[in-house]
Amino acid sequence: MTTTGAKTGTADRTDRELDLDITGMTCASCSARIEKKLNRLDGVTATVNLPLNSAHLVIAGDVSDEQVTETVSKAGYSATVRAPLTGASGPEIVDYDPRQLRPRLLGSVILGVPVIAISMVMAWHFPGWQWVVAALSLPVVTWGAWPFHLAAFKAARGGSTTMDTLVSVGITVASLYSLFTLGRAVADGHVLELPDDYHVWFEAAVAITVFLLFGRLIEERAKGTATQALRELLSLGARSATLIRGEGAERVEAEVPVEQLRPGDRFRVRPGEKIATDGRVVDGHTAVDESMLTGESVPVEVAPGDAVTGATVNTSGSVIVEATRVGAETTLAAMAELVSRAQTAKPPVQRLADRISAVFVPTVFAIAALTLLAWGLFGGTWTGGLHAALTVLIIACPCALGLATPTALAVSSGRGSQLGILVSGPEVMESTRKVDTIVLDKTGTVTEGRMQVLGTDLPPEQLALVGAAEDHSEHPIARAIAEFAKSAEAPAGSRASGVSTHAVTDFENIPGGGIRARVAGHELLIGRPGLLAEHGIPAVPTDSPRLEATIVAVAVDGRYAGRVLVGDTIKESAAAAVAQLRALGLEPVLLTGDHHGAAQAVADAVGIDRVHADVRPADKVAVIEELQSAGRSVAMVGDGVNDAAALARADLGLAMGSGTDAAIAASDITLVRSDPEQIPQAVRLSRRTLAIIKGNLFWAFAYNTAAIPIAALGLLNPMIAGAAMAFSSVFVVLNSLRLLRFR
Repeated sequence: MTTTGAKTGTADRTDRELDLDITGMTCASCSARIEKKLNRLDGVTATVNLPLNSAHLVIAGDVSDEQVTETVSKAGYSATVRAPLTGASGPEIVDYDPRQLRPRLLGSVILGVPVIAISMVMAWHFPGWQWVVAALSLPVVTWGAWPFHLAAFKAARGGSTTMDTLVSVGITVASLYSLFTLGRAVADGHVLELPDDYHVWFEAAVAITVFLLFGRLIEERAKGTATQALRELLSLGARSATLIRGEGAERVEAEVPVEQLRPGDRFRVRPGEKIATDGRVVDGHTAVDESMLTGESVPVEVAPGDAVTGATVNTSGSVIVEATRVGAETTLAAMAELVSRAQTAKPPVQRLADRISAVFVPTVFAIAALTLLAWGLFGGTWTGGLHAALTVLIIACPCALGLATPTALAVSSGRGSQLGILVSGPEVMESTRKVDTIVLDKTGTVTEGRMQVLGTDLPPEQLALVGAAEDHSEHPIARAIAEFAKSAEAPAGSRASGVSTHAVTDFENIPGGGIRARVAGHELLIGRPGLLAEHGIPAVPTDSPRLEATIVAVAVDGRYAGRVLVGDTIKESAAAAVAQLRALGLEPVLLTGDHHGAAQAVADAVGIDRVHADVRPADKVAVIEELQSAGRSVAMVGDGVNDAAALARADLGLAMGSGTDAAIAASDITLVRSDPEQIPQAVRLSRRTLAIIKGNLFWAFAYNTAAIPIAALGLLNPMIAGAAMAFSSVFVVLNSLRLLRFR
């Protein structure tokens, strides 16, 4: 997605950063092997991210891009260099396409269900059923299981073993031994009716393939959603700009693509349009909605000389802006860079099954070889030794391992969707167990995220006048006051609103914070307290009884009449959610771009002790990193584009469902209902799911560990082995179904 230009340090050294998209990784050992080989290059420091299929490199030397990609290729994988980030177009992201897995899974299910049914139900054992099962199984264990065979081959070429090695060997041995058994039966004259000791294990090979394909499809689709964060960020930018050329009579305005803008160019921004790029206002006054940048709902008044940010929205007046930064230098591109860096900085997920299989698989091969030699050299029967050795490999086949994670995830995601909680994958579950600190963005998470009237000392008659005037403004504060006045009872006691009955004339929007209008014969001046003072109106109070409120002062006919307090309201369930988070052992921290007074008032109301206020987007990431450097494992909850980088950088990211697509894409958990009480509920569900997954994995490995010695001693009948393998799978499924009872 991004390749940054060279950064010159000293005269004899140039450091540069490089990002790669990598295909072919399937487990933690794959990412570890690539990282190890890249770090062997002179002057290269590499971090490989398995969930995002990416790598971030810092190169201090003369290593070329070609050398880097060739190193990855020699390790058995493919790598492409990401294009530079700009605000003009989205990044080209190379993902493993789940559409390649879907047809393999569908075909394997269609062919595999009859195989499993016929093999497991004794009443359906018609003459020659083994040959039908064999014909149905071969496409599944070859074409269907090809991704596992290919991954196992790459791992073997790199001198290592992975989860895919277990899967591939299990499928291959079960299939080849079954074919060998059929061939031996034909040689012995048993074509259609095979004796009981001629057992085939096609159903085991097919079941492994189907379950593992299902799990891999879930995993790849979950990983693919994370890469959407950058796409969503970059899509916020304007596509075109009204460029101004010439001066005076020769001045012309023309719409051009935003990519053609250069520093120093001037362009016009009309009401409702996005500002094309970072710049400063040279003519005109307006209010700019910076919620995509700050997450705060109140537009910022700007005048000539003020800086504006690309992709923010001009809400009212027409202004002329001079471009100061374009392309990859803009604030929007920098935010995208933050998300990219934060995601890449996440450590690769060391899955429990892969860590154990790194030792388990070679051990199983060694035991099988020793079993064959022991039987052949000391038992005098190589045939019995081969039978016992093959039984060892088959009993070690990770059928239950294939079910352990995907079934638990499937049940958990189904139950989570009923509760409005969407969890991306198993690595998220592990994060919820470790986190001890949870950072809550204020606006949209703890508060409603929209302006409302908190109180007023205006009498009803004057409130109606103010509401009529504010109804002519598009400012969010004005809209809140107008709606409040409309819902208030009319002065005469009727239920009808007095707002629409008053004629408003001479309406004027005052740049810098207010309006002037004549309503029902009265002169009204409405705005910040300083505006009234500037117009010579005395006795205007500037202190607010509520720290979180914005004061809107009102003057009627040149005299101060009262004020309206406007602010963002706290969600009803916020305090209860904070209490539940504390009960789960998490310390809540409030993080906001709002001023300290408003932030502290909200924190006090919901029971949060630690507050970070006046925080810009880049600083939000810094706060997360500061907590992490202090040894904390941090979860982040947010809903704005400005939260996307912090969500990605945190050990666990939770996005409120009412938030932006960029924030949701950068998170690990999405809370659909935007209810704060869903935050502790999501943590509990994730922790419960992780416990189920670990229980499944323990059972699968315990089963293998206990059964392998029995198989090596030749005491395990193949039929019993098949039944035990089936029971282990059933146990894993039933254990996973316990999540349906989650409350």
